[in-house]
Amino acid sequence: MRTQANLKREFIAGFTTFLTMSYIVIVNPTILSTEGTGLPFRGVMTATILLAFICTFLMGAWAKLPYAVAPGMGINAFFTYSLMLGQNIPWQTAFGALFWSGVLFFFLSVTPVRAFIANSIPGTVRLGAASGIGLFLTFIGLKNAGWIIAHPITFVTFSPWHISGFLAVLGLLIASVLWQKKIIGAFLISIILVTLASLGLGLTKVPDQLLDWPDFTTLFFQLDFMGSFHLALLPAIFSIMLTDLFDSLSSIVGLAKTSGLIDKNGQPLRLKQALIIDSFATGLAGIFGTSSGTAFIESAAGIEAGGRTGWTAIFCSLFFLPCFFLSPILQMIPSFATAPVLVLVGFLMFSQSKDLFALHAEDALSAFLTLIIIPLTFSITQGLVWGMVSHVLLYFFCGRRKELSIGTWLIAGIGLGLIFIQNHVFHV
Repeated sequence: MRTQANLKREFIAGFTTFLTMSYIVIVNPTILSTEGTGLPFRGVMTATILLAFICTFLMGAWAKLPYAVAPGMGINAFFTYSLMLGQNIPWQTAFGALFWSGVLFFFLSVTPVRAFIANSIPGTVRLGAASGIGLFLTFIGLKNAGWIIAHPITFVTFSPWHISGFLAVLGLLIASVLWQKKIIGAFLISIILVTLASLGLGLTKVPDQLLDWPDFTTLFFQLDFMGSFHLALLPAIFSIMLTDLFDSLSSIVGLAKTSGLIDKNGQPLRLKQALIIDSFATGLAGIFGTSSGTAFIESAAGIEAGGRTGWTAIFCSLFFLPCFFLSPILQMIPSFATAPVLVLVGFLMFSQSKDLFALHAEDALSAFLTLIIIPLTFSITQGLVWGMVSHVLLYFFCGRRKELSIGTWLIAGIGLGLIFIQNHVFHV
């Protein structure tokens, strides 16, 4: 009887986690299939669902943790707008870079190098990176909502008023209120309501068929293994790996504290296994045809609902399976319906910037440079590199050089070298 009661609790917790993160099934393919990438919505959606199902199931069955895994917000925007569109990297090559990032991530996860790198990146730079990615997502959300457009003199400007922009405002209001009231599935409800409104206004059409088979042919195993193993792509490979590593570490540490799954030293239980699965989620993303996966902080909703074991993740993974057949319905969802989610997720990430005001000037400046360079260059790589370099220079000239570790010097130097290789020596 006790076992049945526990399984019922874990089932409810798994469903709760699924509802809070299910927006990724819609938002991720919407971002990756942006015009110019050449990626089909249906193919990316299939890859997104399969990645979430497999890696979330593994997180529950092998790591025995109640954490869900899916393509992460922020890294999907970087993958789309910086790599494929910004650097004109073919999607086959970009997916190959993801695969090699996963291989590198796996190596770090099973060796002490993981701790060495984690301790070498200053917390201020990590803070700036998280906030900068938040601004990055917000900018893309505003663009997808149709609120801002390009301008030849001021670079960007506010768009003339139109009905889709009004619906995006409505969606942002609905999502904000529901999220503030802690309504389960707030983001998903907002997307559905705005889509229904757009259908009523004739801005969106009902597809000829509502269900379809998943697409396991267009993108699966289409990555360019050897073409992506190129010196010019090393900055992107390392940037994806570092972003995934710190995203995973911060999410797992936060979730472990929330759920009480920590050891006597305050460290997350089975951290090594969790990071190995996240490394699989990066490598498999390149093979399947989506952006890299990571542990989702939305898993906290399931934990609050009572999830404490791997059964929560196992049940959550099963709820992704019906989504395989919903591509016609999901594909009709307009970008202005998902744009408010990008804005709100960006806000949640940027809210960490409040801690900047408690830092010394030399710390705050390097964090601020990281924060501002990411959205202005559409590159997490540039933000991390110049944040590291500015941190080293400021500490050196402010009399704090003894606080700089060998690893910090090394990573800053490697970052500069990778940027030089990318811009002046080799080209994809």
